[in-house]
Amino acid sequence: MSSVRRIGLATLRTLGTVLPVMLGVVVGVFFLLRLVPGDPAQMILGERATPQAVAELHEKLGLDLPLWQQFGDFVGRLLTQGDTGPSLVSGTSTRDLILERAPLSLGIVALALLFAVLITVPLALAAARRPNGPIDHAVRVIPAIGLGMPMFWIGLLLIIVFAVHLGWFPVGGVGTGAGEPIRSLILPALAVSLSLVPPLIRSLRAQLLEVVTADFVTTLRAARVPELRIWTRHILRGGALPTLALLSVNAATLIGGTLVIEKVFAINGIGMLLFTSIGSRDFPVVQGIALYCAVLVVLVGIAADALLGILDPRLRRGSAR
Repeated sequence: MSSVRRIGLATLRTLGTVLPVMLGVVVGVFFLLRLVPGDPAQMILGERATPQAVAELHEKLGLDLPLWQQFGDFVGRLLTQGDTGPSLVSGTSTRDLILERAPLSLGIVALALLFAVLITVPLALAAARRPNGPIDHAVRVIPAIGLGMPMFWIGLLLIIVFAVHLGWFPVGGVGTGAGEPIRSLILPALAVSLSLVPPLIRSLRAQLLEVVTADFVTTLRAARVPELRIWTRHILRGGALPTLALLSVNAATLIGGTLVIEKVFAINGIGMLLFTSIGSRDFPVVQGIALYCAVLVVLVGIAADALLGILDPRLRRGSAR
């Protein structure tokens, strides 16, 4: 089977999985949000607004229409404009609001992934090279402690140590000087990555210990291949596949944690926009954020599957069959 046909079949299979998920997300974010008590028009106008003013705002925003008609308009706008409608508070396009804040949030996600890899790989390798040794015990125990810490608590600890006491990073917000935006995102990204690292280290260590006893590793050593090359090019590559799959499964945790940690560090990204919109019952903005984040989670999963296929040709042959 040609590579083009394999890619086409893989794409169709992925779409067959993704489309029902996205449809469920669209239905869920539209209807479940409307089960929350409270009237958006009343919250926008304030408690002293007259019933006539509230009714006029309902008509202007289309909130007086039947739910099925509101849902139809919502889906139509989403398909044609990639937008969930204007904000009920500011009147700005939801798409524009999200895209304006997206660089900061995506920066945290990218840095968190980078930090997770830089922390996980060396520690797992050090533990697997000397099983049941002091380093192995430390690597297994210390990350396990992090599993019991909420992400926001890790963020607060990082602020106290590295921002307040050492003064290496800003306490919150995003600076505007040269290099300041990236410097401002390091602690939030580190907080997110530290919540992901414990299961990744555990998974990678277990896989490395399994691969190191494989027959091909014995053959490589018999052929006098340098030990460093065996570990970095063969053992690590084979052991990384399940860990990469685990990371893709935790994509929702990664993105959701980024939204939460923005509140702790006062980062004016999508997370701050989400909390503000929930407080003001701004339906379109909350729906837009949920949908865009769902798309991002799906894209991360697709990218991880593609990378797994590149690293392990057996997956590509399995897809062809």
